[in-house]
Amino acid sequence: MPPHKLVLKRGALIMLLRNLDPANGLLNGTRLIVDELHNNFIIATIVTGSEKDNRVIISRINMAQSEAQFPFILKRRQFPVLLSFAMTIHKSQGQSFDKVGVYLHSPVFVHGQLYVALFRVRDASGLKVYIADNGDQGKADNNMVYTKNVVYNELLD
Repeated sequence: MPPHKLVLKRGALIMLLRNLDPANGLLNGTRLIVDELHNNFIIATIVTGSEKDNRVIISRINMAQSEAQFPFILKRRQFPVLLSFAMTIHKSQGQSFDKVGVYLHSPVFVHGQLYVALFRVRDASGLKVYIADNGDQGKADNNMVYTKNVVYNELLD
């Protein structure tokens, strides 16, 4: 499927890419479940934040993209959402989940990033971590699994 085509179904988990209505919880990074699909709007239920369980309408908005290699600005009307069955550690900040799977292909690279990843889950029994085995992390000789954490002591003083 081409990357410019978004196919959604009822029950799909989506994430907003723009601040649409901050007072009603429609912020960049808000996760929702699709309830109804229409040509020009989506009805969805918010699954995170203070407005959790509220049903909202998401309309198509004007999106503009200008690339240096093109002498024009590309404009189109589209839904400001993407599928959100997975997300980056950065996008998960400030949210809590019942189940979290953390995939560390390589060690974290920013102070506090590992903490944010591991403490998004409400209960430790809902946490699963996969650490890829490479030179910087993986299984040690004693079969323990390890990864590097980035800590800037200057920030803690």
